[in-house]
Amino acid sequence: MEPILLGLETSCDETAAAVLQGPARVLSSVVSSQEDLHGRYGGVVPELASRRHIEVIEGVVAEALERAGVGRSSLSAVVVTRGPGLAGALLVGVSFGKALAYALRIPLIGVHHLEGHMASAWLERPDLPTSCIVLVVSGGHTHLYLVNHPGRYRLIGQTLDDAAGEAFDKAAKMLELGYPGGPAIDALARKGDPRAIPFPRPYPTRRRLDFSFSGIKTALLYYLRDLDRRGIARPVADVAAGFQEAIVQVLVDKAFEAVRRHKVRALAVVGGVSANSRLRTLLGARAAAEGIELALPRPAYCTDNAAMIAAAGYHLYRAGHRDSWELEADASLELPQDDQTLSLQT
Repeated sequence: MEPILLGLETSCDETAAAVLQGPARVLSSVVSSQEDLHGRYGGVVPELASRRHIEVIEGVVAEALERAGVGRSSLSAVVVTRGPGLAGALLVGVSFGKALAYALRIPLIGVHHLEGHMASAWLERPDLPTSCIVLVVSGGHTHLYLVNHPGRYRLIGQTLDDAAGEAFDKAAKMLELGYPGGPAIDALARKGDPRAIPFPRPYPTRRRLDFSFSGIKTALLYYLRDLDRRGIARPVADVAAGFQEAIVQVLVDKAFEAVRRHKVRALAVVGGVSANSRLRTLLGARAAAEGIELALPRPAYCTDNAAMIAAAGYHLYRAGHRDSWELEADASLELPQDDQTLSLQT
């Protein structure tokens, strides 16, 4: 019988728990959002996030177990995000996971948050080749990885400044669209013309697979400032559409360039920004045209969730990995690299 794993995710402002059987059978996935708490501040307030995690984590776990129809005694292990993220928020999840695993006398497994996002690609596509390119694109990360098999990753490109999701959030703030910014930009852009305002395409270099989004953010700032000085009404829908188009085109171009350079035939795009409707449309069209196998998790698995954390922990569990009771949260945790894989970036 396949192991039953409880996943816990508290790296930022979502308190999440999920029950996973085997590598891809999600029995339940519960996410408690904090949008109502942080919306008034225009972004996540770390101390408030930590307090909310403390308040709701026990109830979220109980709900996940109830929905799954699983008792605590049936759990094989507890898998928890140990980093990176907000220090206080991570501490809540790690502490709860340690206490629960200790009480049940079952293994504790800590995983990297980005490894969870990458694992989400295989939740609904267990047949996706494990020799592939994975683009992790979220509020805090825009990274390209060459994945040879679960647990072996090679970083081949990353943002040099702002992440794509961060750029969307800052643009939404300039346009006074509220928080969270990414979904607001996506929704407004559907009403605009992406060709009306030709924002620059930020390619820091064609030779490398890195990203840079600070320049387009500055271009938006100057464009809006100029309109305001001249007393011209902001064409917010066209601005959102043009800004979004510039970012998603760069993401698509870089991802498929990585596929070409590394001679693989599969691409997965994960993380919160992978829920963007325009990005998904362009990725699908490009993959179909070039005969590339594409994995895009459903939106519920794009944003932070615990099913992806449990999925990342499954392979560690099968490999016999166990963490000690001294496991600590690490806000700056780095993802181990596969040093045996040669990068074609340079």
